[in-house]
Amino acid sequence: MFATDIVSPLVAGLLAGWGVAIPLGAIGVLIVDAGMRSGFRPAAAAAAGVATADFLYAAVAAAAGAAVAAILAPYERTVQLTAAAVLVGVAVLGFLSLRRRGDTTEPAPHGRLYLRFVALTSVNPATVAYFAALIAGLPAVANAPAGAKAVFVVAAGVASLSWQLVLAGAGATLHHRLPTSARLWTAVLGNLLVLALAARMALESA
Repeated sequence: MFATDIVSPLVAGLLAGWGVAIPLGAIGVLIVDAGMRSGFRPAAAAAAGVATADFLYAAVAAAAGAAVAAILAPYERTVQLTAAAVLVGVAVLGFLSLRRRGDTTEPAPHGRLYLRFVALTSVNPATVAYFAALIAGLPAVANAPAGAKAVFVVAAGVASLSWQLVLAGAGATLHHRLPTSARLWTAVLGNLLVLALAARMALESA
C-alpha cells in the first residue's frame, strides 16, 4: 500500500524537478560556462547549488506553498526589485572576477561556487510560484501525508540535480578544448544573461 501511495508524488516530483530545470536560461548557461572554464568538479558544485535551491523551494511549496504565495503577493514589486538588485550584484562580481584573473582558467573554490548558485537560483520568486502551482494542481500531492510530500520534494531535488549535472558535464567536455578567449566570452555571455534577467524582473515590477 505504501509503495502505491508514493508512486504519484515520486513521479510528480521528478517531472516537477525536470520541468523547472530543463528550460535553459541564464543559470544553465553559467553552469555550462563553469564546466568549460574549470572542468567538471567546479561545475558540479554549481549544479548542486541550483538543485539545493530547487529542493528548498519545493519543500516550501509542499509545506505551505499557497500560504506563502498569498503572504508575498502584496510585496511582489519589492520582492522583484530586491531579486533584480541581487542579480545585478552577482553579475558585477562575475565581471570583476574575470578582470582580476585576466583569464578564466583558474577555478573558484567549490564552496564559493555552490553558495553563488544557491543565491542565484533563490532570488527567482517564480520558482516557488511554479512549485506551489504544481502542488495546487496535483491532488495526489496536495492532499498527501507528510511522508508522501517528502518523497515529492526529494524527487524534485534529485531531478533538478540530474539535469544540472548534465549541463556541467556538457561544459566539462569542452574544457581545454576551446581557446581561452572562447571560454572568456562564454563567461561574459553568462553574466550578461544574468543582467538581462535582472532587467526583466525590474521591468515586470514597474
